[in-house]
Amino acid sequence: MIPKIQNVLYATDLSKNSAYAFRYAVNTARKHDAKIHLLHVIETPSPAAEAMLLLHIDPDKIDQRRKESQQNLIRRIEERLKQFAERELGDDTETLKRVIGIHVVVGDPASEILNRTDELDCDTVIMGTNGKGAISHTFLGSVSERVLRRIRKPVYIIPLPKGETDITLGEI
Repeated sequence: MIPKIQNVLYATDLSKNSAYAFRYAVNTARKHDAKIHLLHVIETPSPAAEAMLLLHIDPDKIDQRRKESQQNLIRRIEERLKQFAERELGDDTETLKRVIGIHVVVGDPASEILNRTDELDCDTVIMGTNGKGAISHTFLGSVSERVLRRIRKPVYIIPLPKGETDITLGEI
């Protein structure tokens, strides 16, 4: 017997067409009478970026500046994701009520997707992928691939269309 889907995790990288995969999350939630969690992971800065930061900011103030900057960015992304869900679902208040969480965290994207899937007791993960390079049809995105290698729950990997779509997350 296939387990019932009660919680869907929609993971977005905020790329231009990543909103396209949201429709699959909504469709899944509707069909299974499930709830939806939206997740975006702000990638931890690379060591090179950290070194550049140290050149321009007093080391004693860097932690404070980093925290303020991250908190501001998290608030902006949370608000944008909320507006996006409201705009996409329009007058469908029943489906909008299914969006029970908007989560923006800092860390390694694949690890955080796995962590949140467990913490939020999600039954499935839905995310888009942009194939890159000359042989894009052969490989998934690196985050998608790392999630698939480690997760023990169903994952829908939605190939994102080339060019423009009629849906966007808007500017962050």
